[in-house]
This record gives sequence, C-alpha cells and structure tokens, in this order.
Amino acid sequence: MQQINVTKSSMPSLEEYIEEIRPMWDTHWLTNMGEKHGRLESRLLDYLGVPYISLMSNGHMALELTLQAMELKGEVITTPFTFASTTHAIVRNNLTPVFCDIKPDDMTIDEQQIESLITDKTTAILPVHVYGNICATEKIEKIAEKHNLKVIYDAAHAFGETVNSRNVADFGDASVFSFHATKVFNTIEGGAVCFHDPELGKILYQLKNFGIKNEEVVDGVGANAKMNEFQAAMGICNLRHIEEEIQKRKRADERYRENLSGIKGLRIPDKQPGVVSNYAYFPVIVEGDGDRSRNAVCDSLRRHNIYARKYFYPITSAFQCYDGKFDPYKTPVSLECSEKVLTLPLYAGLSNEDVDAVSALIREIIG
Repeated sequence: MQQINVTKSSMPSLEEYIEEIRPMWDTHWLTNMGEKHGRLESRLLDYLGVPYISLMSNGHMALELTLQAMELKGEVITTPFTFASTTHAIVRNNLTPVFCDIKPDDMTIDEQQIESLITDKTTAILPVHVYGNICATEKIEKIAEKHNLKVIYDAAHAFGETVNSRNVADFGDASVFSFHATKVFNTIEGGAVCFHDPELGKILYQLKNFGIKNEEVVDGVGANAKMNEFQAAMGICNLRHIEEEIQKRKRADERYRENLSGIKGLRIPDKQPGVVSNYAYFPVIVEGDGDRSRNAVCDSLRRHNIYARKYFYPITSAFQCYDGKFDPYKTPVSLECSEKVLTLPLYAGLSNEDVDAVSALIREIIG
C-alpha cells in the first residue's frame, strides 16, 4: 500500500503561489512586515472577525511572546493534554504550570476543577482547544473575571471555527493560533495572536522585533518572531481556498464515522453542539488491550504503511525534561486519554479509497 501519513500540507497551485510572490522580485522586500504581511493581516481580521491580530513566525513564539507581553508572574493553570509548546511557553517565561485535568468526552480542560487550583500566585488560565473541540469558554471566562485572571486560549487546533456563531478567535484576552504546515490553514510555518486590547498589540509588535521601539531606542528584551513575506504569501493563497479545504476534510470525517461506527472497543468522540468544526483531526479512543490496544493498532497500521499518531502522548507533565517536577498521576483522565487516543490520517487530499482502506484495517485489527 502507498504510504498514508497522518496529515499532508494544503497548498495552492504552483502557478498561484508564483503569481503571489512575483512582485517581490521587483521590491526585494522579503521580511520586516512588508506588503504581503499587511495584506494577510487585513484578510485574517475580516475572516476571523476580530479587532486586532499580530502575525508571528510560528505558533510557539506567538504563545511565548503573548505570555511575556502580559507580564505575568507566578502560576498559570493549564492542561497537560496538549502539544509540548503550550507547557514550554509557560516555563520559558519563568512561570509555573499548574495542571488541570480534562473531560473524557471532548478532552478539553475540565472547567469544574479550575477554581480548586487557584491560589494567590495564579495570574492566568491557559486552556487548550483540542482536535477542534472547544473549551467551555463562557464558564472559564466567568471564573477568570471572578478571580481577576487573564485568559489566553491555545487555539492551534481551532482555526476558523465558530461557537454559536462566534469565532473562536474572539474569546479570552488573547487566542493564539499555529499556522504550521500541518494545520488546516498554513503559512508554511507561522502563527498569530488575536486580541482586543490595542496596547497589547503595540507590545507584541515590539517583542517580535527584538524589543526595538525605533531606530535608536531598544527599551525591551524581545525576540525575532516576524512572519516573512514568503510565509504571508502562502497564507494569502491558502486563505482563498480555506472553505473548500474544510469541506474536503468534512467529507473524510463523515466517511470515517460511517465506516467505523459500531466497532466494539473503539469510541469516536461526538461532535460538540453549536460548534462549526474545521475537521482538523480525527481522533479515536481505542479501549481494548493486548493485540487490540492503541499501541497495537498503531503498530499494525504502520506495518501497512499507514502512519496514524499517538497525539498527545506522553502528556507534557510526564516529559523527561520535567522529570520530578510534576506528577502526571494527578491528572488521571489526561493520562488515560494519552494512552488510548489515536489520530487517524485526515487531510483535504485524502481520498475516499484511502479512508476506506484505513477503516477496513482498523475493523480487521480490532474486530
């Protein structure tokens, strides 16, 4: 069987991208917030329906600099069921992550446990939208308002989604996106921060450009997190096709659901009510053991050239770099999900035949 990866980057036609970048051979403006950068920002503001956005070189720097810009101290409540970037961004800002468990149905942060973790050192909540599942934003923001905490959403999995007609980019003090090549919308590498306070935007602009205030004044310690013009051009092209790409993903998602329904030992998470999904991932929960365990299914698929992913495994509190600092057993649902979840191949170019082949193998292995 031809290799089927867990994802494949969406790209415009070569001709479309060449036409988009062609003017750069006249201007020689390749980075430092050029015309493409400004045009992508403008189009994303319209698409996401938010007042302010700051483009970044990647999603991790978007998150790390957002935490820095807010000048947070002490503890940040988050979840260990996430990609490494979420926890690392907190730690690299000299903040302490306090891990809250997740809910078993949608695998987002369990808002019922947040208040019990708040101390006099808590300054923010950093929830993670997972696989396109959206956190309980209304409840989380009520908790934050009650305790005077910032809310920064890791929205890397949720680009373009709406909850009861409100775009996810509009939640919290900030929502942070990844535009990595594997995401629903990509700028090759890249990311963005969406926010409501224009003062935050001024700080982010300075931080992503070395802390430079003007040609002669550098009054902050910043980084180099600018999105370059080639990235922005790819984003401009991909944004033209985003709705079509999401519909292709939806087709694959629905075919998986039809093919895999009713398999004992395999659970497919339900769709969230009120959420218009971007179909970023297709996670399944493998509840068997031995030859029918998640690991066994993953290994069997690989022997057939199908590369599903144990995503997220391990949970971040169990990372080797944090050995002895956190107790992963304090978040038992996160730990269990990390040992049972398998994300199946899903991308816009995935054919019905490939979905059927993956589904048939899983039926054979588990059934």
